[in-house]
Amino acid sequence: MTEECQNYSLEGKFISAVSVTKSKKILGSHIIVQNVVAVVSKPEKYDYIEDVVCKETDIKENEMKLLSLGQNGGKVLLIKQKGELHAIGTKCTHYGALLHTGALGDGRVRCPWHGACFNIKTGDIEDYPGLDSLPCFQVNVDDTGLVHVKARRKDLDLNRRTKKMHEKDANNDTTTLIVGGGPAAATCAESLRQEAFTGNIIMVCKENALPYDRVKVSKTFDIDFEKAVLRPASFYKEHNIEIKLGTEATGLNTIDKVVQLSNNEKLKYNNLFICTGSAPRMPDIPGVDLSNIHVLRDYTDCHAISSKLSQDKHIMILGLGFIGMEAAAFCVDKCASVTIVGRGTIPLQSVFGTDIGNRIKHLFEEKGVKFIFERNIAQFIAKEGGKQPQSVGSVVLTDGEHHPADIVIIGIGSRFYTDWIKDSPIQMLDDGSIVVDKYLKTNVENIYAGGDIAYAPLFGSDNILAAIGHYSLAHYHGKIAALNICGKNTVLNSIPFFWTTLFGKSYRYVGYGKAEKIRIYGSLENLEFFAYYMKDDKVIAMSSVGADPVVADFANFLYEGMTLTETDINKDAFGWMRNKPKDLQNRFQNESIVSA
Repeated sequence: MTEECQNYSLEGKFISAVSVTKSKKILGSHIIVQNVVAVVSKPEKYDYIEDVVCKETDIKENEMKLLSLGQNGGKVLLIKQKGELHAIGTKCTHYGALLHTGALGDGRVRCPWHGACFNIKTGDIEDYPGLDSLPCFQVNVDDTGLVHVKARRKDLDLNRRTKKMHEKDANNDTTTLIVGGGPAAATCAESLRQEAFTGNIIMVCKENALPYDRVKVSKTFDIDFEKAVLRPASFYKEHNIEIKLGTEATGLNTIDKVVQLSNNEKLKYNNLFICTGSAPRMPDIPGVDLSNIHVLRDYTDCHAISSKLSQDKHIMILGLGFIGMEAAAFCVDKCASVTIVGRGTIPLQSVFGTDIGNRIKHLFEEKGVKFIFERNIAQFIAKEGGKQPQSVGSVVLTDGEHHPADIVIIGIGSRFYTDWIKDSPIQMLDDGSIVVDKYLKTNVENIYAGGDIAYAPLFGSDNILAAIGHYSLAHYHGKIAALNICGKNTVLNSIPFFWTTLFGKSYRYVGYGKAEKIRIYGSLENLEFFAYYMKDDKVIAMSSVGADPVVADFANFLYEGMTLTETDINKDAFGWMRNKPKDLQNRFQNESIVSA
């Protein structure tokens, strides 16, 4: 029986059948030919939309424009750089920030909120947080100077795409073992498949949960876990990534290349990526084992606290860092009182400095949060009577004061989850962090480390070594580890970038190091400022509130290998900026120079 390729029309709809015979019959909305079923579909041209978005003269060099495509509300981000036009998706794939409000660098655009970066030619994600890349659209300039953009409707609607994932090869028995269940692990696992690793991938997660957006734990106690998961279980199943939940590594034999698990299983590996993260510190204080005393590390912690909040409860928080401050901001309007106890005198002082920390303190006090400085908790006292006699009811401070405490939240730092490798030959520091090079390699062949536990070179900070617990940096470490496991030698070149949101105000910080002084521009009172952190006549970091995209712009500046000096600032404090905040001269003309 002869076969031929034909197109058919059925009830006015276009159908494409790749290989059919001349014998055919109609059945419903399908054509059945020799047991081949061709599903009704529109012709390919209807999958795309193409239209004029602007004139070529409407966009300047190094400019980004948010433009409409078609009549159905579709948008594209048009960028002109080095004389070329590029069109990509419009929103960051992490939390949806509009990228035309971000910072355009050399070949990439950086999200103004959290620092994720996307290649302007391909849309590929190059720095994190987030996992998905952006769609990239075809751009044409006709003879009359009109700019045409062609896009798939699906890409226009979704505004995100997952890079091509290679299939597992059943004949490839090479195993990459990932010990950890956070952002570094998730990014490494899928990046391995994207970089054509076709062997076995096994991820060992101590927590009984798939990798999720852990930064929400201390910010929104009522976190929706299903929405916070970075990838659903179906994604890992589809791409043959094996995940062992509720299991932790307990030992490492680097000679036999075996990791011992808590379930007595032994896993052999060819490549090992260690990204076990941190555990919250618990104070050695009498009564610390009473119920209703919580840390904030995983989603079960924040759910437990959220379920107990009510207007008659008194909350006591130990710690003046980000965990304590974010917890206080969430709880204060949901309970009778929130009190923060700390050994210092100013919250977040070690990061933002004295003056900015004081302004944050005043904001919290305006919202009803109480502070007790230069003291600690000496004892937790059980609640008398009631149905739960072993629940905390009050605390005694080091000065003897008693304070009611129905719920206690501990936020005094963390320790590294690396005890399980302490007897191995892997080089570690006394604090448990793992020493790695610019490729994230340890001193043991084929073993890599990333995330919180990696004592790694910091690009943009003179490559000094440090272990930094940043969510976005952990993502990036996962990518770099995957590339190097696949033999694509790639060095670390991410700029440390972090953020927090307190009472609706977003604080951003980029860079690293201990400053000698801080130059603040704008208004601390109005919480609308940016700050330069100075050391040895050089800007080592910046922070901002209400001044986007200046911090993202400085991240690009450092990424491209440039240095901003105090001499530069004295000449023109804003001269280096390529992506300036709105109304820059009026809003940020006031300057104050303060000690760090």
